[in-house]
Amino acid sequence: MEASRSQNGHNPLQIAVVAALSLILLYGVFALYLAGQAVIAVIVLAITIGFAIIFGSNRFYAQRFIFPGIAAIILFIAFPVAYTVYIGFTNYSSFNLLSFERVTEVHLSKKVIDEESQRPFSLVQDGDSYQIFIKEGEGGYLSEPTDFNAPAKLSAATVSEAPENPLKMGEVVKLRGGLGQVEVVLPDETALRNSGLRSFASVQQEYTQTEDGTLVSNLDGSTLTPDQSQGFYVTETGEAVAPGWRVNIGLDNFRRIANSKGIRAPMVSIFVWTVVFATLSVGLTFAVGLALAMVLQWPHLRGKTAYRILLILPYAVPAFISILVFRGLFNQNFGEINMILEGLFGIRPNWFTDGGLARLMLVIVNTWLGYPYMMLLAMGFLQSVPADHHKAAALEGAPAWTVFRKITLPQIIPPFLPLLIASFAFNFNNIVLVLLLTRGLPDIPGTIIPAGETDILGSFTFRMAFMDSGQQFGLAGAITFLIFLVVAALAYANFVAMRRQASKRAAQ
Repeated sequence: MEASRSQNGHNPLQIAVVAALSLILLYGVFALYLAGQAVIAVIVLAITIGFAIIFGSNRFYAQRFIFPGIAAIILFIAFPVAYTVYIGFTNYSSFNLLSFERVTEVHLSKKVIDEESQRPFSLVQDGDSYQIFIKEGEGGYLSEPTDFNAPAKLSAATVSEAPENPLKMGEVVKLRGGLGQVEVVLPDETALRNSGLRSFASVQQEYTQTEDGTLVSNLDGSTLTPDQSQGFYVTETGEAVAPGWRVNIGLDNFRRIANSKGIRAPMVSIFVWTVVFATLSVGLTFAVGLALAMVLQWPHLRGKTAYRILLILPYAVPAFISILVFRGLFNQNFGEINMILEGLFGIRPNWFTDGGLARLMLVIVNTWLGYPYMMLLAMGFLQSVPADHHKAAALEGAPAWTVFRKITLPQIIPPFLPLLIASFAFNFNNIVLVLLLTRGLPDIPGTIIPAGETDILGSFTFRMAFMDSGQQFGLAGAITFLIFLVVAALAYANFVAMRRQASKRAAQ
């Protein structure tokens, strides 16, 4: 009974800590909701409730160990993936960033300045207040005093001459926010507003909203009608007027990818290159790393420690530094690599402007960056190969290549396989290398979106979303969803291949 009560009892300190952390999380939920992030607020609220239940009761003691991982997966993996997929079904772009209500406010806030009514002005300080002098002929109009602390409608009286000691322009600039809040009414009932650093003018609201939501121009009576199917106000002739708002457009982005040759053609080319790049990167890094690991394990090699340190250096140096160094080495005009090639063979390859050479450069640099990882793994896996197998093969007179192919390789491939698959997945999305070394260039001619010959799918999507002037987030989201499906299919195929290989080994 004592043990049961101890197990099911509640520690007051535990309850206090859980309550305090739950309150902090609830405050975060409230802050997210006020910031307009309702979906994230709901997710954090669900996590908060789960946290309070699991950590507040000893009944769910076992679940405490997996809850942080599940919460992290939901918040940092599942939600971003789901949101990215959702974006792919919208028109989200730099032209469609705002909400419908905010777009309406933008159009209603547009003003039209009557150029003929523009008059220069100056400010005169009157104690703690200011008066606005609007010049007209030899004299002008002097407004009532105001402190610029609130919107005001000021009457102006006619004066025969300009007041003395007007404020300098630097002081006027400091009061510009207050100037935008006041309206000066002249004796003839003309209302003037601040229209620039040096002038007041008659300012009219460009649009007025009707009951059905249409915006009518106060200048010529033309109309802007909200079109919820494309997320823009459209003119009477059907022309879209920016800015727009985000709306769901269904499969339009996917149809655009399928039907537009300017998008489809580079996507196919980039997909093929992505697979080739990832395959070559994995194959070459594995081959180079394994070869060096076998050399370093040669019993007659002297200075192994020094060689190991030197060969691991590319792995120790941050990748972005190495990439930028290689960008300088491959410089077409001043790079050391072209200087050496010109001195030996009289050639100066155009590494950054020729598509084939740029791709070759990417593979070379990636091999340099990746072989130390494979070498370290291979050094460990080679140690697990029984020495007796090699001795037996040597006694049989088997050549070194046969020993490697028949004995060493079959024994290290199974533990290597998951790591090779992980390396393939990493290189499939290795956008850091592409963006830092080539920026995806040279461009593929004839495309309607930014696409380069050295782009892989990840960098291609990144450039479209963040480096293109249109910032087509919706189209990028649709492409990302397709990439996700492709990577998932490749991962599943690799998983099936691994399972079949394991079944064959078990059967033997």
